[in-house]
Amino acid sequence: MRECSDSCCCPQSTPSSTAPPEASQIYDGCGSPIEPAGIKEGEIVVDLGSGGGFDVFRASKLVGQSGRVIGIDATPEMIWSARETAKKYSFSNVEFRLGEIEHIPLDSGSADVVVSNCVINLAPDKLVVFREAHRILKPGGRLVVSDVIAERNLKIDRNDPKAWAECVAGALPESEYLGLIKEAGFTGIQTAEKTSGQDGKTTQSCCSSGISAVVLTATKPRNPNV
Repeated sequence: MRECSDSCCCPQSTPSSTAPPEASQIYDGCGSPIEPAGIKEGEIVVDLGSGGGFDVFRASKLVGQSGRVIGIDATPEMIWSARETAKKYSFSNVEFRLGEIEHIPLDSGSADVVVSNCVINLAPDKLVVFREAHRILKPGGRLVVSDVIAERNLKIDRNDPKAWAECVAGALPESEYLGLIKEAGFTGIQTAEKTSGQDGKTTQSCCSSGISAVVLTATKPRNPNV
């Protein structure tokens, strides 16, 4: 999980939840993929770029003891922190694994739902991430992503380290972002929510001018020939 900056994915208030305060205090996202995911009891949910576990702990309430939520993060400190929080509050249906979202440490066809919150924009090769999400999902599984996209008139210097730190350099136009999800094999791709930062008057500070926050949903076809 990246460092949070004023022009990055830092909401003025976190979504209402029963997540432990340790996870809420280091929450860093742009919207919420949890509600649109329609998570059901008994399901296996995977959070890509889980950070301190905020969305993992929220989803754990929905899957119940018969389900499981697995957080994947490439930062050891975040994994250690999330594991300590889970232990402290006796979350027995969550798990945190160290790994890159381009190489998800899970078996193929093992998840019902894959979510991610303002992380995929940081991946240089987003198609690889979406293909990995597609791989680990069961047929009929759902992908729900909260992320930032670039408006058409935004000029981005993708060689600027500061732009990457602010979640700007990796932001793609919405059509291109959706195209990558489709290329990875998903269907039923929809924009569930969108918060534009074009006017600079957003409810979340993650959206600087020219950047919007979106929640996208998609499905892995049950029939591989679709």
